[in-house]
Amino acid sequence: MRIVMIGSGYVGLVSGACLADFGHDVMCVDKSVEKIEALERGEVPIFEPGLDAIIEHNRAAGRMSFSLDLAGPVADADVVFIAVGTPSRRGDGHADLSYVYAAAREIAAAVKGFTVVVTKSTVPVGTGDEIERIFRSEFPEKDIAVVSNPEFLREGAAIADFKRPDRIVIGSEDERAIEVMREVYRPLYLNEAPLFICERRTSELIKYAANAFLAMKITFINEIADLCEKIGADVQKVSKGIGMDKRIGDKFLHAGPGYGGSCFPKDTLALVKTANDFDSPLRLIEATVLVNDNRKRAMGRKVVAACDGNVQGKKISVLGLTFKPNTDDMRDAPSIAIIQALLDGGADVHVFDPEGMEAAKAVLGPVKYGNNPYEIAADADALVVVTEWDEFRALDFRRLKQEMKAPVIVDLRNIYKADEMAKYGFSHFPIGKRKSKA
Repeated sequence: MRIVMIGSGYVGLVSGACLADFGHDVMCVDKSVEKIEALERGEVPIFEPGLDAIIEHNRAAGRMSFSLDLAGPVADADVVFIAVGTPSRRGDGHADLSYVYAAAREIAAAVKGFTVVVTKSTVPVGTGDEIERIFRSEFPEKDIAVVSNPEFLREGAAIADFKRPDRIVIGSEDERAIEVMREVYRPLYLNEAPLFICERRTSELIKYAANAFLAMKITFINEIADLCEKIGADVQKVSKGIGMDKRIGDKFLHAGPGYGGSCFPKDTLALVKTANDFDSPLRLIEATVLVNDNRKRAMGRKVVAACDGNVQGKKISVLGLTFKPNTDDMRDAPSIAIIQALLDGGADVHVFDPEGMEAAKAVLGPVKYGNNPYEIAADADALVVVTEWDEFRALDFRRLKQEMKAPVIVDLRNIYKADEMAKYGFSHFPIGKRKSKA
């Protein structure tokens, strides 16, 4: 099939590359000259394991290409995906749909013959209706079907998520469009990936509801972790104990410094705003947003407490900046609020992240960037683990002990064991567990 992907950001690139890998002819379109030129040179502007190899393979096979021009590719397309950004709107927190609607108008002006236009971007309930209204009122002569097809990609595992999905949600009641979408995903459908067809509004809500529920699950275990610290329980064992119940499951029950990234913060906020607009407030999600926002700054205070209540003039080393491992995404990363709290306390903050330091420079304050964990740990008064990159799990603790001024580790991801830290002479401050003094 001839597919055009409008937007060559995270969702557009991953989706386009995977669809090309299925054998479709995919054109990725973007307005950014810099981004398209980089892609044409073979440079992938985001870090996602395996993505560069898939793009290179499909470009060589002639199934994937890039363009600044929308009109030409869209005129020849069977399916056009809208995968542009929907950031939180300044001032009120609603999803900013200006890019979506602008793309829809450009697409409608260019299509020829029956075309399926698919919202891949995460959009509030009713967005598909508005796109359809635009098409009918402004382009009444065009034969276009509007479909919702939300993405469920985890950064760091997006290729596997696309190729081995839990479900493929198709929101449409147009039989022609449904058949086209079946053909798009036929390679997955033949492998028995569940194809779930529902109304367009239902599909739009499924995406928001899924993200909100997972965000709520993270926030729940974080609050349980705080209680564990007060009463002397172990949050990791609590998580395991409740996660063994199949009704609950063990996913997203890992206590930490709060959720971040490109999806959960903006999607929970947008869902709250949508619910309030329809006079059906979601109090649980409202509380989730508030608790998560407060938690990030509280983790900064936890570091200060581990340093005897004062970080003025002290060197604090931070391991991990991105909101999760295996990505370079700094959007709403907990490290931002944690580091700001430390800077406000007068700390000299040194940081290292395997992939995120270039992106971090645009959002962090006056911090110093190092080349590896040991470099930033030299003469440090505390080492703080914020992102659980695999390479941080097997550090040389004897070397760290020699390098650091004070043997203090604040483990905000619970990647180290208390007895191991004690063996090497560290004071260990985990999440949701008893701290141990050297």
